[in-house]
Amino acid sequence: MSTSIHELFDLHGQVALVTGGSRGLGLQIAEALGEAGARVVLTSRKAADLEEAAADLQAKGIDTRWIAADASDPAEVQRVVAEAMERVGRIDILVNNAGATWGAPMVDYPLEGWDKVMNLNIRSVFMFSQAVGKASMLPRKAGRILNIASIAGLAGSHQMEFIAYATSKGAVVNFTRQLAGEWGPHNINVNALAPGFFPSRMTLGTLKALGVDKLAASAPLRRIGDDDDLKGAALLLCSRAGKHITGQVLAIDGGITAVHHGG
Repeated sequence: MSTSIHELFDLHGQVALVTGGSRGLGLQIAEALGEAGARVVLTSRKAADLEEAAADLQAKGIDTRWIAADASDPAEVQRVVAEAMERVGRIDILVNNAGATWGAPMVDYPLEGWDKVMNLNIRSVFMFSQAVGKASMLPRKAGRILNIASIAGLAGSHQMEFIAYATSKGAVVNFTRQLAGEWGPHNINVNALAPGFFPSRMTLGTLKALGVDKLAASAPLRRIGDDDDLKGAALLLCSRAGKHITGQVLAIDGGITAVHHGG
């Protein structure tokens, strides 16, 4: 017997932990998973941002909790996972979205910037995946991990000077593939989204410097991403609809990577 499309995308009874979930792409994904029925736990550094985001989601009828923490701190990662397990009992879906960028030419790039970006963009992905795997997914032999990479991790760019960001996102891509191989036998799917240009606080400077119209013109669809463009793909990869998909990286970029090799 086949399953109805509504059941395949239904997340009722599931719990999703979303890092960097208080705004931008993380909040967009949290909203999609919540609207599909998941209970949502948001985490990021700033309690005020989390409180506001949680209130917005709750106003839409989404069961939302939040835990303020620094995703680059190993002790904080352990605390978030332990507290989430205590409060909601399980974590079925992990969205590794927390991230940072730091722009500077390679020749002058500060070690401080390199460490900050690498710690948040890839080290935290490793730490959260390991902690959630141990606490909930491996014992139950079920789970979905969705990592947020970037088209910057798929090719280099001559337009932007962000060596640590591009390197970290390339690492997220191969981390996704390797973990999918290791945890596939445990019925844990691991995939990644590679967004192109989306408006957010983190990309504000880049969009201003390069020009939204110019960036839109470089994409076959002649647009940059909006507040809905990650939702469908995220829901697919976090639901039973995507149960036979693992180790994949899906670019959501208006077609930029289809026609450009690098930026």
